[in-house]
Amino acid sequence: MTLILKQIFAFFKLLNSDTETNPLAFGIVLGMFLGFTPAFSLQTVLVILILFFFRIQIGAAMVSAFFFAIPAFLLDPVFHAVGSRVLEIDALRPLFTTLYHLPLVPLTRFNNSVVMGSGIVALFLVIPAFVISKKLIVSYRASVVARVKNTAIWKALQATSFYKWYVKYEELRG
Repeated sequence: MTLILKQIFAFFKLLNSDTETNPLAFGIVLGMFLGFTPAFSLQTVLVILILFFFRIQIGAAMVSAFFFAIPAFLLDPVFHAVGSRVLEIDALRPLFTTLYHLPLVPLTRFNNSVVMGSGIVALFLVIPAFVISKKLIVSYRASVVARVKNTAIWKALQATSFYKWYVKYEELRG
């Protein structure tokens, strides 16, 4: 539980910082993908490798994976329906048979209807989720952060020596 709280606090720190919005939005999208697809599959490993090799906020991905996993349980019947429909297409049966006999592809568990459906739904939602999360980040920074920085409490907090020490500590820490 403390790991989740630590990730949530780190995520809010990123939201309030002046970092770019694209790495945060990509982190949210990859977290959606992690939250929708069942764990312990090759897709999960692939998404984690993408997180490590590209400039994407890992904290945003982990927090959004946690929050997208909750509605994923409710959407399992939808994932099953979509996956079953795709897996039952007769024209794709030779492709699925060939893929299943390849060395690593069965580790994706693509022959499971929920895994197939959740992967397809997540792929269809990638672009809308990126656009929506980017807009929400920008609007959050424009409205909430700007409003908090103009309050008298925030200005009084910035005037304290503790806050100045904390800012110096963060600069040295990197």
